[in-house]
Amino acid sequence: MSQLTTHILDTSSGQPAPGIEIILYQQKNAQWEILAKGKTNNDGRVADLLPKEKILEPGQYKLKFETQPYFNKQNIQTFYPYVEISFQITDATHYHVPLLLNPFGYTTYRGS
Repeated sequence: MSQLTTHILDTSSGQPAPGIEIILYQQKNAQWEILAKGKTNNDGRVADLLPKEKILEPGQYKLKFETQPYFNKQNIQTFYPYVEISFQITDATHYHVPLLLNPFGYTTYRGS
């Protein structure tokens, strides 16, 4: 398993959110550098955002979830064209950053 994993649950439907592009960034000085990109599968997960052997160095990271196309495809108006979740990596343990999403709100937490 990758050190960093994520999934998206559409809480308005109670279903996983497939087809959403996710971009992982690392902050270097005052800039955000793209490290990886992926799309959620039918289970709302990205199985291979990072290679299994890749260990992220301690620092500031963010995941950007491109939510607008997901809602457009369903002809649903949304308030959030994208969601960015910033977080810190402090060690080599596993980090799971889920997104619970609906057209007018979202929440996240550090999962397991």
